[in-house]
Amino acid sequence: MIYSEKGVTLRDGRAAVFRSPAAADAAAMMAYLRTCAEETDFIPHYPEECDETEEQEARFLEGVNESPYGLMVVCVVGGEIAGNCQLNLNRRIKRRHRASVAIALKRAFWGLGIGTMMLQELAAIARRQGVTQLELDYVEGNARARRLYEKAGFVQTGEKPNAIRLKDGTMLREISMVMYL
Repeated sequence: MIYSEKGVTLRDGRAAVFRSPAAADAAAMMAYLRTCAEETDFIPHYPEECDETEEQEARFLEGVNESPYGLMVVCVVGGEIAGNCQLNLNRRIKRRHRASVAIALKRAFWGLGIGTMMLQELAAIARRQGVTQLELDYVEGNARARRLYEKAGFVQTGEKPNAIRLKDGTMLREISMVMYL
């Protein structure tokens, strides 16, 4: 799915743009993903696992844009990818009322309202698609994400023990949440 470009104003007054990523964004997206993975253990991969080629990333972005079941939105601030979010719709009839969401932001852009605006956009799009339930998982200890999700209306529904194993052997739970639309 393609997201219609939208200008937004951040809490600090800067202008930002929400838009679908293009194949031409592949190198910038790869750098953004590596940066996010370097900044926190709450991303489900390490920086060295961001090993797609630029061509592979371009094909992935094109595939998301062409899919009737997926949507990705990037937030661009001053020409830089600050964050992205994704909505994944279910294809099967029995699960079409459910969709999953994911979101990430570079640390330099935390606290500017981007996450809140992105979740609002995804919820609105999901409603238009007939979705009545948004779902996500976050990693134990990610209090900022938990507060964002709770503020948006998500409630905890469960957890997966030992879902994440860090390089030092630390095991972390994934917490499952749902927002009823």
